[in-house]
Amino acid sequence: MNKNNKFSIGEFSEKTGIPIPTLHYYDEIGLLRPEKNPSSGHRIYSYQDIIVLQKILSLKFLGYSLEKITNLLNESSFSVDLNKSLSLHLQALEKEEKQIEQSIKSIKRVIRLVEEEGEVDSTLLFSLIHGMRTEHIQEEWMNRHMLTDVVDELSKKSEEDKISLDKTFIQFSKEVKQLYGKPVEDPKVQEMIKNYVKASFSFLGENLMKKLADTNIEELDIQELENMIPSSFAENEQKWLNEAMEYYMKQEEME
Repeated sequence: MNKNNKFSIGEFSEKTGIPIPTLHYYDEIGLLRPEKNPSSGHRIYSYQDIIVLQKILSLKFLGYSLEKITNLLNESSFSVDLNKSLSLHLQALEKEEKQIEQSIKSIKRVIRLVEEEGEVDSTLLFSLIHGMRTEHIQEEWMNRHMLTDVVDELSKKSEEDKISLDKTFIQFSKEVKQLYGKPVEDPKVQEMIKNYVKASFSFLGENLMKKLADTNIEELDIQELENMIPSSFAENEQKWLNEAMEYYMKQEEME
């Protein structure tokens, strides 16, 4: 076509790099409406449509939805109101960026765990993933309870440290499954508890353990934190494990 700077939809698509189905959709929702040939009904694009498309692509680049772009295209000029809109949009993008970064780190951790372990129980793995997904919520809980120092210390932990703790928990879970039902005072049960507590203390470090021990937190608030990380054990296993842990703590106090 290209008469008097007019383009068919195929020519316009080739010139702008926008797929024809996308141009159809933009026309349908009223975002970019070209002229129509009166006899055939075919779309006829102009250079003005290229300018409009550039605006659309620029706003898409900034992350605006098509609905919001439709409204912004009708503005003849922009003022401070645009800055307010951009600031709010920036905050949303920064939040999304943090979530994406967290997802990437979590995916890498899961891939590494499965590669090194060979096989991981699905319930356990989903429990670990849920814990990773809610790390920011756990941080908010700690900040609310004046545990900002703990949050800062935990944020310094390397991915290697976190993966090591994950692997320790996987091994601990396997042992719980194997030893469940034995008397809580059984030497093997107590050795299992001792090793897990030791690994947890090693991860947290002496300073963090002291800060946590010195913090006065209501039982209901502790329950709230525990609910953020559902147990990977069956209810009867968790009850048995709690009893084994209590027995271990009593023995430690007596020594």
